[in-house]
Amino acid sequence: MQCEPHLIDKHKKKMMAVQDSMDVLNGKWKISIISSICYYNKRRFSDILNDVEGISNKMLSKELKELEINQLVKRTVLNTQPVTVQYELTEHGLTLKTIINNLTDWGMEHRKKIIGE
Repeated sequence: MQCEPHLIDKHKKKMMAVQDSMDVLNGKWKISIISSICYYNKRRFSDILNDVEGISNKMLSKELKELEINQLVKRTVLNTQPVTVQYELTEHGLTLKTIINNLTDWGMEHRKKIIGE
């Protein structure tokens, strides 16, 4: 069965959008970092480091910079002694909240189905 040409173009555009999303959110850590910030609204670097099991300081720093470049995360340096750095989702980053919640729900249901927890 063949699709009509206009549907093929529509599907290609959708696949390009999925690829664009994956390019921004790719890797082992970004979704977990976004989730940490999303669940708490604002997180310090050390809080995210504790939330995301297995990530190194260097990798967290790299991933946060990439999320900043993509305008998903805002970094704020607080005038404290010692200096505190805080992260929060930007307005654009907050558009991922529904996706994070859906992933959370799906993951909980999947865990129940597979291991009964």
